[in-house]
Amino acid sequence: MNAPYRARKPLLSCLLAVVLAAPGADARPLFKPGTALPPPSDAPANDPEEDGSGNGKANGPHISVDLMKQVTQRLSADDLEGRAPSTAAEPKVLDYIVAQFKAAGLQPGPQGWLQEVPTVEIAASHQSPLTVAGGKAPLSFTFGDQWVGASYRPVPHTRLKDSPLVFVGYGIVAPELGWNDYAGIDMKGKTAVILVNDPDYATEGEQGLFKGRRMTYYGRWTYKFEEAARQGAAGAIVVHDTFPAAYGWNVVNSSWTGAQYRVQAANNDMDQTQVNAWVQKDVAEKILAAAGKDLATLTKAAQTRGFKPVPLGLTASLSFDNAIRRSTSHNVIGVLPGKAKPDDYVLYSAHWDHLGRCTPDKTGDDICNGAVDNATGVAVLTALAKANAEAGPAARSQVFLAVTLEESGLLGSEYYARHPVFPLDHTVGGVNMDALKPIGRARNYAITGGDKSELSDIVRKELAARGLTETPEVHSERGSYYRSDHFSLAKRGVPMVDIGRGNDLFDGGLAAGEAARQDYNDNRYHQPSDEYSQDWDWSGILEDADLIYAMGRDLADGTTWPNWREGDEFRATRDKSCAAAQGGCGK
Repeated sequence: MNAPYRARKPLLSCLLAVVLAAPGADARPLFKPGTALPPPSDAPANDPEEDGSGNGKANGPHISVDLMKQVTQRLSADDLEGRAPSTAAEPKVLDYIVAQFKAAGLQPGPQGWLQEVPTVEIAASHQSPLTVAGGKAPLSFTFGDQWVGASYRPVPHTRLKDSPLVFVGYGIVAPELGWNDYAGIDMKGKTAVILVNDPDYATEGEQGLFKGRRMTYYGRWTYKFEEAARQGAAGAIVVHDTFPAAYGWNVVNSSWTGAQYRVQAANNDMDQTQVNAWVQKDVAEKILAAAGKDLATLTKAAQTRGFKPVPLGLTASLSFDNAIRRSTSHNVIGVLPGKAKPDDYVLYSAHWDHLGRCTPDKTGDDICNGAVDNATGVAVLTALAKANAEAGPAARSQVFLAVTLEESGLLGSEYYARHPVFPLDHTVGGVNMDALKPIGRARNYAITGGDKSELSDIVRKELAARGLTETPEVHSERGSYYRSDHFSLAKRGVPMVDIGRGNDLFDGGLAAGEAARQDYNDNRYHQPSDEYSQDWDWSGILEDADLIYAMGRDLADGTTWPNWREGDEFRATRDKSCAAAQGGCGK
């Protein structure tokens, strides 16, 4: 699981982005459909109800707890050194996953088991101050304390020289909402000054064009840099503010003072801005004051439809050097061909990578094993592959992706989405599994991102069949939906649903659930102590897997093509893709 800032996803989620299929005639559901699972008091907490073979139920689809334990333990072993991509450990990790996929009954993708993921690392150094000219007196701001930034272009030297500054509000172009913060201006050679989050973030609840307190993709800093590049800007500067950003300057500083990672592009990302940067809020206030403007006044104006960009009459300059390193990692791809509609695809994914060697703990252990994050996800991916193979082919094909470089910014899934092995307009949807917590079963689940697509209906049906409840997403203002691997496909129009097991545990209630998650976040997340334990309670992970299995088989054996809800930011992309599809999207 990614770090809170670069990782762009919540620490507590057990993610599912679901697009799968319904049990075939020979499929044996893990638990009787329409009934709830028994609470942990009916079965030992550390040993999910089994038939003696390590499977969830004697009459189940054989979602094997023993297999999940085996895969998790092996992938988090010390000799794999934390599964860092492009290291000597990667071939061993890949060989193991491929062997497990073969044993589960999968076939390789059309180009084989592996998809190469070429990446570039850009490490900046010798950063100059950010200087602003054109006011009564020149302004100068120091790197680290007052501004941070980097370039997506893999060039040895970055120099922004006397670039005119333009305040562009929230930097959003949303035609479906009648919103354009760049209306009437040519940004070529200019630098955009952009507010973080989206216009109605301060609203309680989800009222407003941009869903109120719930962050939309338009509020993510990644979108703001992408849109500035589409507008032809030379630079983009996001104004940090702790409340709407949902993290402090320390997080921004630590994330942007080290190396940045990108998928290698044929054009070397020369269509990106020269520099993407952040400034502290008080820095932005000083810059606007030098232009005779007030940040609070302009912020209020930017929250109304019809706002126009404001040239500031100032210029910005900065420079830094870049060290460039290119490398290659790999996604692993397996498939179960469909029997009736083999050219329709349902995706399951989990990232195999972790941090490798990291800061030693007090014992000197410097291997971040990543047992929960995300050996558990690959383990469930493997167990689901085996269960689906044993159940027999679904009508649609089912694709199992173990992606790389999630911890470096979702790069493995991003590369797959740019270069899909199976066409996106033939992809029904997908499910992602990340950092499933071994803390037991919960009474509740949340749909991350809210009711974004018709896949929510499938989630609710399966929750109801188990006697489980849907509860609102916690901290919806953090934009958690846009911080995990399913997002790489979602922003290209493929419907994805992301659900997370809640904190209301059958064994101990909310207090126990919140305490267990906080303990993981404080004492194991991205630390050497994220190690496998024989004492783990697998009952909750097993329920996650059963839920994914049921939702998946329902969709894969069905004929529906779920879409995004009307007004969702990804609806237009899916509609355009389907309109141009030849034989895809149910045509």
